[in-house]
Amino acid sequence: MSGPFFPIWRRVERAREHQIVAPDERLSWPQTAVMGAQHVVAMFGATVLAPLLMGFDANLAVLMSGIGTLIFFFFVAGRVPSYLGSSFAFIGGVISVTGYAGSGPNANISVALGAIIVCGLVYALVGVLVWYANSRGKGSAWIERLMPPVVTGAIVAVIGLNLAPIAAKGAMGSGTTFEALMALMTILCVAGVAVFTRGMIQRLLILLGLIAACVIYWLLTNVAGLGTPIDFSAVQAAPWFGLPTLVAPVFSVSAISVMVPVAVILIAENLGHIRAVSAMTGQNLDQYLGRAFLGDGVATMISGAVGGTGVTTYAENIGVMAVTRIYSTLVFVAAACIAILLGFSPKFGALIHAIPGPVLGGVSMVVFGLIAIAGARIWVVNQVDFGDNRNLIVAAVTLLMGAGNFTLQLGAFKLEGIGTATFGAIILYALLNLRQRSAVPADQSPFDQEQRL
Repeated sequence: MSGPFFPIWRRVERAREHQIVAPDERLSWPQTAVMGAQHVVAMFGATVLAPLLMGFDANLAVLMSGIGTLIFFFFVAGRVPSYLGSSFAFIGGVISVTGYAGSGPNANISVALGAIIVCGLVYALVGVLVWYANSRGKGSAWIERLMPPVVTGAIVAVIGLNLAPIAAKGAMGSGTTFEALMALMTILCVAGVAVFTRGMIQRLLILLGLIAACVIYWLLTNVAGLGTPIDFSAVQAAPWFGLPTLVAPVFSVSAISVMVPVAVILIAENLGHIRAVSAMTGQNLDQYLGRAFLGDGVATMISGAVGGTGVTTYAENIGVMAVTRIYSTLVFVAAACIAILLGFSPKFGALIHAIPGPVLGGVSMVVFGLIAIAGARIWVVNQVDFGDNRNLIVAAVTLLMGAGNFTLQLGAFKLEGIGTATFGAIILYALLNLRQRSAVPADQSPFDQEQRL
């Protein structure tokens, strides 16, 4: 990369409704701030939900999402528009290593933080390798050979399937009919926003569905006297400004072995997002792929070091860019600054923690289900051929390993569910592709063969 480290952003006017604003262009500062606020709203639902499901401090997660976005901005030299929010890929591993029950603060969070840091380190080292390969003109094709769509799709789907029991348990709450109905009501609220609205409102389906469900829950409990009412005393007592609670990490070999495979998921996720932004902007951003991995990895390490969740590039914000056609990277600097300000408000954090359990359980069912479907969508978009036995076996075994929480224990080294499925998918695909042709013709499913016998 020649020239100045950061681009020289050219000022443009939004003269036409569908005018594209490129990454190295900028709007007026007031417009930039407004667009930044919109990106904060877009990432808010998922960035807050992920730490709540793991027992992390949601305030700190929002703060570190802003700081992580600025770190990413620096590593990609301000040339790749993206926002970093809480990653759902860590949820299964965190719950596994901490034994989190699904309600309130996570008492064993320190063990998870150490594992998140090491995962971020592995991710960052892969970024260094890709960056070096790009500088030598070798590109990043080796990543795609290692993790083709059939593998990445299966891994993403496994995240949602592995977390399904947790979502169902949270939705059922203490087992009362009222709580179960409130979870179903929450699902209907989110689904209603998703189906019956359009534009930006539709893209905020998680946040707006959550708010609608909380209002209905408040009317039925605090007003009508049904179920457990929402307690706003902590919100009233919390100050407007203050420092979030920091937590020191603890490093455990067994916890690290469970969490490190998440790095593979983050790589696949970031790769897909970079390619999506490249397609939308008409600019080839592959040269920044290693920088993006490195920035994301460093941001995850720093977040874990103070008590925050692992972070990743957010599809929600890519969706906002697709709608607005504004790709200016300075918009994400504005979004990051707004998130940092929110992170320093304990009252904001107390409001988040006041969300009723059944509502949170209902939302998690939708979110985890959408993650599973996102994996299937990767197969559809990339036209994965399941007539090829190799693809069929890789997908089938990976899904069952993840959904069944298949576990391998080798001394202190332990792989559970998502980790086993991740490595299993990569290794199985590589082994099955040692031969160009399988024993059964590629256009013949083993199930078709069985029917002929």
